Amino acid sequence: MAHDRLARFLERDHERIGELGRTLVFDHGRRMPRAAVLLHGLTASPTQFADFGRQLFARGYNVFVPRLPHHGHDDRLTEALSRLTAEELESLTRDCVEIARGMGDSVRVVGFSLGGLLAAWAAQFLEIDVAVAVAPFLDLSWLPHRYAGPLTTALLRLPNGFFWWDPLKRERQMPAHGYPRYSTHAVAQCLRIARGVFDAARQTAPRAVRVAFVLNASETTVSNRSARRLVRAWNAHRSGAASILLLRDLPPSHDIIEPLRHPDIVERIYPVLLDLVDR
Repeated sequence: MAHDRLARFLERDHERIGELGRTLVFDHGRRMPRAAVLLHGLTASPTQFADFGRQLFARGYNVFVPRLPHHGHDDRLTEALSRLTAEELESLTRDCVEIARGMGDSVRVVGFSLGGLLAAWAAQFLEIDVAVAVAPFLDLSWLPHRYAGPLTTALLRLPNGFFWWDPLKRERQMPAHGYPRYSTHAVAQCLRIARGVFDAARQTAPRAVRVAFVLNASETTVSNRSARRLVRAWNAHRSGAASILLLRDLPPSHDIIEPLRHPDIVERIYPVLLDLVDR
């Protein structure tokens, strides 16, 4: 059943998906004690987690690295991302966890940025063993939490816009497996998911056994304050349900897990993540 579900999932990678943008599976060929789902960031692709997935595989995990909807296109200037919705991201996360249940006895979900947000969503709503969210996209660093709702509404009412991650490099920005632009509607859909997690966390503890957030003290893009707010809400329901690992010796950056952009940072981060996933 799990392999049939996985085969159907892999069929999502149509002819417009680039070779570097496709879903990755590191499978021992049998059900293992542990399985991991690795969720990439907004505008990135599964290649972002390829090296980390191989390291988990070497530790005895079956590893599933899905391509998020509308990501991974060979045309890096595609406008597909403007069609992203919160509902399809949540549905995909649920499907990925079900696939992982067939790959291993214990399911761990690891995500970065948008993937970190989805790991937090999975922790709140799904029965998993471990969720590790790296720099989760719960809010924007420059925006007070109370204004996230109005901003989301405004972004969705306005026509979608595309903006360069790097206005100087523009389409020349690397790595090649990601998009150089982000969509304002896609950002709003991410914020919708975050609002749902916060609303639920005020009412109930996470369903995950253990949740860990990994934050850069010099974060430049997403809100560390909102991560702390969510952890406090969870721990109010169940003491010790969630924890934060604050990394204080990293340079100002959001992307701290992309080996093709910051290999020096990744060399320091991966051992930390492996420990949190294994623990």
